[in-house]
Amino acid sequence: MGENGRGSQGGARKYRCANRFRPYERNLPLKRVCIFCGSNEGTRPAYKTSARRTGEALARRGLGLVFGGGHIGLMGAAADAALQAGGEVIGVIPQALVDRELAHRGLSDLHVVSSMHERKATMAALSDAFIALPGGYGTLDELCEILTWAQLGLHAKPCGLLDVEGYYDHLLALLDHAVAQRFLRPEHRALLLDDTDPDRLLDRLTAYQPPALYKWIDQDET
Repeated sequence: MGENGRGSQGGARKYRCANRFRPYERNLPLKRVCIFCGSNEGTRPAYKTSARRTGEALARRGLGLVFGGGHIGLMGAAADAALQAGGEVIGVIPQALVDRELAHRGLSDLHVVSSMHERKATMAALSDAFIALPGGYGTLDELCEILTWAQLGLHAKPCGLLDVEGYYDHLLALLDHAVAQRFLRPEHRALLLDDTDPDRLLDRLTAYQPPALYKWIDQDET
């Protein structure tokens, strides 16, 4: 075998992972919570009301709010409510959306990044927990990616879903169906906490103890 894993016959470079995923460590106290939610307000007043209640609850508990940095939709409602209640609010937004005049200009801090991928990574790094409120493709993308990172053992931060007036009932049913069909392990399904009330959900996120997860597929490890 040659240097850097290249075979003597000029074959493809091969890499060996130095470490397997380690079991989850005990989670640290929450300081900031990331909110994933829609850039629209939706059809029901309850969606905006719940976004505002979430922002207020975070500020009341002394928890900072991290979000996508926009001034519109549910994300703007949550940010405004937290700011009005005296809370810290940090936005993370790509330059392309700043150029479209969508950035919130009254935040405690605003991180302008180069891409959507950098946005998600920055939001994750700044946050100690995550909550998804009603939203569309972007919200689902953010939620599923952060859950996948938890499933793979890349973080041990609690993830929650605020199910406002049954908005996420079908998604929760789909996840249960995935467990029944053995595409998702029960212990990975349990990584997503859900509630209909922001304060109860925050209580559960605060009390969360990450499980020890070693496998995410049924195939025997070699």
